Amino acid sequence: MKNRWFYIVFLVLFGATSLHALAQADTLTVGIYHNPPFVIHTEEGGYEGLSIELWENIAASADLTYRYKEYSDFIGILKRLEYQDIDVTINPMDVNDSRVQKFDMTQPFFISSIGVAIPFLNRSPFTVFISNIFSLAFLEIVLLLIFVIFVFGFFLWLVERRHNKFQFRPGILGLFDGLWWSAVTMTTVGYGDKAPKSNMGKAIAIIWMFTAVIIISSFTAGIASTLTISGLQTDIKNAEDIRLANNISVVGATNGESYLLQEDIPIHKTYASPIIALRALAKKENDVLLYDRTILQYYINRLSLDEKVKLLPFTLKENYQSFMLPKNHPDFDLINVGLMKEIQKERWGDLQRKYDVKGN
Repeated sequence: MKNRWFYIVFLVLFGATSLHALAQADTLTVGIYHNPPFVIHTEEGGYEGLSIELWENIAASADLTYRYKEYSDFIGILKRLEYQDIDVTINPMDVNDSRVQKFDMTQPFFISSIGVAIPFLNRSPFTVFISNIFSLAFLEIVLLLIFVIFVFGFFLWLVERRHNKFQFRPGILGLFDGLWWSAVTMTTVGYGDKAPKSNMGKAIAIIWMFTAVIIISSFTAGIASTLTISGLQTDIKNAEDIRLANNISVVGATNGESYLLQEDIPIHKTYASPIIALRALAKKENDVLLYDRTILQYYINRLSLDEKVKLLPFTLKENYQSFMLPKNHPDFDLINVGLMKEIQKERWGDLQRKYDVKGN
């Protein structure tokens, strides 16, 4: 009799344990990280956002049981996916060759692109021109030009002062004569009031004439470039203009950083988060910020930076974004079909408007 009761208790406990294990096995672990407006960790400890609501609609339609597991960033999620510790990540993940080979990627549900943000300047063209003229970079070029003119003028005066005392006088006045000759020769004005008479002086003059042609072209280009770069806040109109910018900032380990590295464009500063990067841009600590356009727009609105930061109308490199699962996951087809059905519904457009985002 005792043995019978023992077996009954054992079977009940074993059955309960098995059911619990089955329930756990059927519960999908959804890896997420805080990434507004797609995944937002609320103050109450819950989650909301575009990806969260999209996933919950898919799960409800497919009758999926799940639990969220939060990570600090997408790198942690990629590692857990590779080890198959999680079943799916619903943060938008860029589709690329290496990821398609390692993971199952769903139908893209969003198209992102690299946005370009600059400080918002309420300055007139005249103010911009004046500030450029008195900028340190412009002043350095002008001073270097004067120095080169003085060097050649000094050498000519040194040679001519004994052979041509009337045109290249002794002392300080003679130095000014040399500077005057050097300047008018460089600019090809050539008044003819001063000319070398000695053979050495003529040789210096010939060298200076040919050198001046090269130097004046280089300095003209340098001055034009300096003025253009200084006024970039109003002159960036396309991707090519990015190359002219100084002080370009990015957020680390993002498409913006990858783009600049691929294009061999120098990065001035790398930030840990878009919030820090945008606030630095608003303070004019940088000239340009490259980051995901959707997220930039979201934070500009949420942080009330629309009067301090301007998001330019063009975008750089587009990226298709998807949910991601471990390779050969048994629920991939179910989730993928559910996603495709969901993004064709009218409420998907409502969700994008709710979170003030729109894929390109």
